[in-house]
Amino acid sequence: MSLGKRLTSNFAEFQRISQKGGTLVRAAVMILVSRAPNADEGSVILTRRAKSLRRHAGQYALPGGRAEPGETAIETALRECQEEIGLTPHTDHVIGVLDDFVTESGFCITPVVACMDSALAPEPDPAEVERVFHIPLKELADAQTGVSQSETDESVRDGFSILLPTVGHEVYAPTAAILYQFREVALLGKSTRVGHLGQPRFAWS
Repeated sequence: MSLGKRLTSNFAEFQRISQKGGTLVRAAVMILVSRAPNADEGSVILTRRAKSLRRHAGQYALPGGRAEPGETAIETALRECQEEIGLTPHTDHVIGVLDDFVTESGFCITPVVACMDSALAPEPDPAEVERVFHIPLKELADAQTGVSQSETDESVRDGFSILLPTVGHEVYAPTAAILYQFREVALLGKSTRVGHLGQPRFAWS
């Protein structure tokens, strides 16, 4: 079974939860699955945002951003993927949409999952992306998750995280929560919800 067919099969019974609210700022991110470079295994593309950005500088993120007027979440995710990392998945590559995730800063993020069953070479825009990571699906499936109980760093306390060896340390919610639900739904065929998972204080603004 191809990578895309396996993920699509796991999405078959999933019923997403959408969030309504006129005050929420609509945004979308792309969870793009492809073949890892120089390896015959699936991976998810993760970025580290440029340090010069006004919001969330230097944080780990999925390609994405604010929706433009009249755009659907899928259209936003496809556009942002092209703008940030130079890859152009199309609507026929989209295999599912996860639950909306509302952030402490008032954004409603819709995660769109797409699969391009080939090795891809991202061309990141340096004004937006400092680095691109390919997170193997097996690593994501086995990754440890938890909630920070730090007594020394209040900025991460109570924040949900996922430990990714490719990155070298934890990635925090909202990105961690979205990756976790992707793992549960697309890789493991579960209907795990993540809207309750906490975000560290450094991600609030």
